[in-house]
Amino acid sequence: MIKFCVRMVQRWLPEPFIFAIILTLVAAALAMPICHQTPLEVIDHWGGGVWNLLAFAMQMALVLVCGSALAAAPVVKKGISFLASIPKSPVAAIALVTAVSALACWLNWGFGLIVGVIFAKEIARKMPAIDYRLLIASAYSGFVVWHAGLSGSIPLTMATPGEALTKATNGILTAPVPVSQTILDYHNIIIVLVVIVAIVVTNSLMYPKKDVVSVNPALLEEEAPAPKPRSGSLTPAERMEQSRLLSWIVAGVGFTYLVYHLGWAGGSFDLGSVIMLFLFLGVLLHGTPLAYVRAFTQASKGAAGIILQFPFYAGIMGIITGVGASGISFGTVLSNACIAVSNATTYPLLTFLCAAVLNMFVPSGGGHWAIQAPIMFSAGADLGVDPGLTGIAIAWGDAWTNLIQPFWAIPALAIAKLDAKDIMGFCLIDLLVTGVVICSGLLVWAM
Repeated sequence: MIKFCVRMVQRWLPEPFIFAIILTLVAAALAMPICHQTPLEVIDHWGGGVWNLLAFAMQMALVLVCGSALAAAPVVKKGISFLASIPKSPVAAIALVTAVSALACWLNWGFGLIVGVIFAKEIARKMPAIDYRLLIASAYSGFVVWHAGLSGSIPLTMATPGEALTKATNGILTAPVPVSQTILDYHNIIIVLVVIVAIVVTNSLMYPKKDVVSVNPALLEEEAPAPKPRSGSLTPAERMEQSRLLSWIVAGVGFTYLVYHLGWAGGSFDLGSVIMLFLFLGVLLHGTPLAYVRAFTQASKGAAGIILQFPFYAGIMGIITGVGASGISFGTVLSNACIAVSNATTYPLLTFLCAAVLNMFVPSGGGHWAIQAPIMFSAGADLGVDPGLTGIAIAWGDAWTNLIQPFWAIPALAIAKLDAKDIMGFCLIDLLVTGVVICSGLLVWAM
């Protein structure tokens, strides 16, 4: 079964940019007959949405580049190298990478996505004979728990008071839903733990007994070390470039802000906080401003996929959410189809599956919230379903199909220097296994 999935993905899954183009065409082809929209309306919705993810695309590029630059700091490289020495067999390495990635993603998805693949790459240096495709797939598979974790955008949005919450849910949520009823509910914690155990076991069992595809040494090559600073008399400009004091000052300012923001100001540890943490730690640990500039410049080469593909996914989101003269959108039709066949017990499960399908076209928690919140919370209230369960079902659906949606894998693949088709065959197996766990957990929760 594993070989079949790997071969199928290798044969049929194109480069992620081509995948985004195909999804655009599929979304347009579905929106016209289902929503009774004209080709011009669909094109208008696509063009109007293309630039809606610019800020988020910049955040994703920065989390990739700043995370990679931080990992290149000498002291961080030594620490990662030490941890990578712990597993003594390929299967143990696969299990450890999966567990580290999943736990890190549950804490914060941006942190986990970068740390997991950097850790996996260092293990590949220690064990060059390990199956590199499965190793990177294991690092990415932990991403499946992030929407049910501490940085899950939908549960955190539900926990944020304000008029926007009431408006987004058509007046159903007039008060915030605390995370104790979503992320930290014991039902959700059990599902998360079982999912982590499931992917650790599954990835370990998937290790091939023969035909291992080891890493190409060229993928692990690092840039030649930068030339040492010139000794002797330095110009004022060179002294500033090599000044540790300047690095300490800017890092100190950044850390002071983070402490104030997260402590006294009561801010959340969101994606912006992760980027700032990576940025200022990198500046501090590289020692001098010039050393950090060189590391940052090298890391920036991996951000090309993000810059190219995110506008296309924003355009797809525009098609899915766009309302033409008919007064309906494709996302609304899909959500209503889910509601039509639901009862109080099956509603969370069908909400999850609806979100999972929608995630293939709109791989964004914010996009899911805009499409599904006005419809799903109203229907859930009519059926007597707890709003916390409705929200977490949408969140799990948003996370689940990320295992086979290359959108979120772009930063990890850029660091690993692999294509989506190299890892998605293994991730497809993880999708099937975790799907059984999540569906069962949501059914039990609803009973």
